[in-house]
Amino acid sequence: MGYQEAYDKLEKNEQLHVLKYYDDLSGYEKEALIAQIENTDLEVLRQCRHKEELNPRGKITPIEVMQLPEIESRREEYTRIGLEAIKAGKVGAVLLAGGMGTRLGSDAPKGVYNIGLSKDVFIFQRLVENLLDVVRQAEAWIPLYVMTSDKNHEATTAFFEEKGYFGYNPDYVTFFMQDMAPASDYNGKVYMEEKWKMSTSPNGNGGWFLSMMKWGVVDKIRETGVEWLNVFAVDNVLQRIADPCFVGATIDTGSAVGAKVVRKNAPDEKVGAICLEDGRPSIVEYYEMTEELMSATDAQGEPAYNFGVILNYLFREKDLEEIVARKLPLHIVEKKIPYLDDNGMTVKPENPNGYKFEQLVLDMIHELDSCLPYEVVRNHEFAPIKNKTGIDSVESARELCRENGIEL
Repeated sequence: MGYQEAYDKLEKNEQLHVLKYYDDLSGYEKEALIAQIENTDLEVLRQCRHKEELNPRGKITPIEVMQLPEIESRREEYTRIGLEAIKAGKVGAVLLAGGMGTRLGSDAPKGVYNIGLSKDVFIFQRLVENLLDVVRQAEAWIPLYVMTSDKNHEATTAFFEEKGYFGYNPDYVTFFMQDMAPASDYNGKVYMEEKWKMSTSPNGNGGWFLSMMKWGVVDKIRETGVEWLNVFAVDNVLQRIADPCFVGATIDTGSAVGAKVVRKNAPDEKVGAICLEDGRPSIVEYYEMTEELMSATDAQGEPAYNFGVILNYLFREKDLEEIVARKLPLHIVEKKIPYLDDNGMTVKPENPNGYKFEQLVLDMIHELDSCLPYEVVRNHEFAPIKNKTGIDSVESARELCRENGIEL
């Protein structure tokens, strides 16, 4: 893309202010800005003008969950089915690790955060060690695809190399970068992060498969015969990855997607609740839980929306290709966005000042006609690290690791 094409694209999307400092830029900076304009979807910025009309919710009803007693009664059978699929090379794992450790007080990628007390124990290390448990059980390597972002790609890949991939076979590890989306003010004008760079942010946890396609990773997946992808988030240091019993249960029940869930500790806990929406599997976010939904009960008198998702899903690869071809809904999120003011000075706002645009994995679930909500023991598989202290923190994760016999 040349300057005139970039100009035309910006003009079409009412973003010509992006070129305000163009004449003052170095040759490298000009090239970088033109490349960013070419690769950025600016049309999403129009959506904030009618964001109230986006993504209306349908009728929410309960979904049947495969609970622990049923899983235990068939654990041996499901595990056998899952191990067969893993040994046949049909299962891959996708680690969503595009975020930074900002809320933990770190400027590094979140996965390099050290939760150890008497020795080094990094978040990435814990996840790889969990996956290695299954590798040893199956006696087969599982392809691991690690999603980074433009803010942490180099640091993440260098960290894995420095640590020898924590004992994982590097031939089975593939890195790819998450797509970025522009960040704007409330009128849909993209902010400038630098004089030569528009402000962007990762395009949400639902953008992972499209990013894999753009990086050519899906071609590699097809070539190697991977049929199922277990996608999981970086911040849960206890989760089981490519869990053979979970894989086997999802396959045996003929489900399009499996979703690991935990029993909620309170009706208003800040986790998305698995449900049906207009008869299709879905997730209702904690901030969407009405008093009516929180007080609803099922036929057994139990809370009807009592199981929260932990962002650990098993998708069929062929379904994912169909989902992204249809284009996922867009979610507009109010955030604090650093920007350049009219004088070219960096401002770090203390309050939300604009929008970020995201696609969410919950919409991928809703695109499918069947889902297996699969209960796991909360204290054995759910230790999220969102904060440095308090609830869902480094502190609480350390306690849960110790409870599970993990030396820190």
